[in-house]
Amino acid sequence: MCFHQGRRFRFGMIGQKKVIIVMTGLGMLNSGVTTQLLLTLFDVEGIVHFGIAGNADPDLHIGDVTVPRYWGHTGLWNWQRHGDGPEKELALESNGDYTRKYGALNFSSYSVPAAGNLLNSVWYQPEEVFPADGTPESRRHEFWVPVDDRYHQLSKKLEGMTLERCVNGTATSTATCLPRPPAVAHVERGCSASVFVDNAAYRQFLRSRFGVTPIDMESAAVALVALQQGTPFIAIRSLSDLAGGGSAESNEAGVFAALAAQNAVAATVHFISLLSS
Repeated sequence: MCFHQGRRFRFGMIGQKKVIIVMTGLGMLNSGVTTQLLLTLFDVEGIVHFGIAGNADPDLHIGDVTVPRYWGHTGLWNWQRHGDGPEKELALESNGDYTRKYGALNFSSYSVPAAGNLLNSVWYQPEEVFPADGTPESRRHEFWVPVDDRYHQLSKKLEGMTLERCVNGTATSTATCLPRPPAVAHVERGCSASVFVDNAAYRQFLRSRFGVTPIDMESAAVALVALQQGTPFIAIRSLSDLAGGGSAESNEAGVFAALAAQNAVAATVHFISLLSS
């Protein structure tokens, strides 16, 4: 074990694989800084990031473990001036700094009654990436960051594994259990921002516009740092609630967060064991 800049790095073994475990902390800044510290201090083979997440897909359920193919940061915005429409060029767009490629969140669409408002629209932006093995200060823009191909293929072996269904681990008449056993699901996209999403309208917007399933506050930052450093990466996120509610069993993060975390750990340990086999 060692300590550095407020982080505790623990060393151990999972199966036959040497591992370093560190808690990132909440939000994009903490997860990005922690990932960079990990890669600076140690010679690591790859990054397996795990935790819980809100759910944007009502077809999945609490306790399910998701493994997205791509991660995007949905917290980098260009907030458009009031009165400008979607055809209006954004400030500094001609310089290549901003883009209208990824579509807008128009706040007037959610007004009651829908009569427009001073908030206008937000345009989502890709991150600037400066690859460690590239020309200094030569940037490129990335919105969807893929996980490592080998890791993604190997993670498919997690499908069918047994996950926890009950909060106390025992299905009895007094236990708090989910209506069906959770499962591992491979999904196309997840997204992150330093925002706790507990709003059904915004969850539905993220789902319809970006096709995401897990919504968290850290994974995209880890993905972006791994991309810049050329390090293999994958994220495993268990669903703790349907973000913003919407059904009788949809917003139980206070009850099932620990169970979701337990399932994320189980899937991660199984995945790392597969890496060492």
